[in-house]
Amino acid sequence: MSVQIIARDGEPEYAVLPWADYQALLQAAGRQDVAAAIAPSPTPTANRAPLAQLQTVREAKGLSPEALARSVGISPHYLAMIESGERQPDAAILRSLAWELGLEGWS
Repeated sequence: MSVQIIARDGEPEYAVLPWADYQALLQAAGRQDVAAAIAPSPTPTANRAPLAQLQTVREAKGLSPEALARSVGISPHYLAMIESGERQPDAAILRSLAWELGLEGWS
């Protein structure tokens, strides 16, 4: 088992271990229900509306392309390229878009 200890002010505060080791500990303790309840969330692309629907979602929220782009910190032109599928935004931009649009699963 590989464990990383994180200390604060010289005192151990957290123990970080690989997910598989954590699950094995939960299973040994008879707590499989906990492991299932806190399993890692799926990748952002697994449960979000496709980027192809970004324009539809933005319009449904009543946001102009300029307002959304500026609030996310990108240019309106770049937002248009994302909405058209010409560009694939990085994770930080996806998180910002999700935050501004009130969407879950993009974080």
